[in-house]
Amino acid sequence: MREQIVEVEEVIQQICEQFPSYEHLLSIPGFGPYVASKVLATIADPQRFDSAKQVIRTSGYDLCADRSGKRSDQAVPVISKKATVNSDMPSTSGHDRFLKTSLLMAYFARMLQGREREQGIRTKMRVKLAAKMLVIAWTLMKKGEPFNPEYLNVQ
Repeated sequence: MREQIVEVEEVIQQICEQFPSYEHLLSIPGFGPYVASKVLATIADPQRFDSAKQVIRTSGYDLCADRSGKRSDQAVPVISKKATVNSDMPSTSGHDRFLKTSLLMAYFARMLQGREREQGIRTKMRVKLAAKMLVIAWTLMKKGEPFNPEYLNVQ
């Protein structure tokens, strides 16, 4: 089974290397061959999207609130039901190495600053970070350039 997994990963990498934007995706902190291949599969042709909103909707990272009779301050942010394609994209799980890169840790901490006690805020911010990174990946693919840390505006 492990040998088959290795073989499949090698085939995926060979296919991805045929795309010029694959190298640009690998330049993003935390994006390895697996995540880059998922982004390539999701976005495919970056020119087919007119806006970042379309990219986010396609991935399922648009947040919605589970309100069901609650006031807006009590609503719990949840990932939309159509989040099937990229359920294991960066920053959707608490134990991934993606968020552990120092650049993204600083950005994530800044997003949470002052809001640590809000219900569901960590999930909401993880999804927002994943959506932002997907939009950055789309932009890099569209422009044909490598990642620049300035895209995160980290101080």
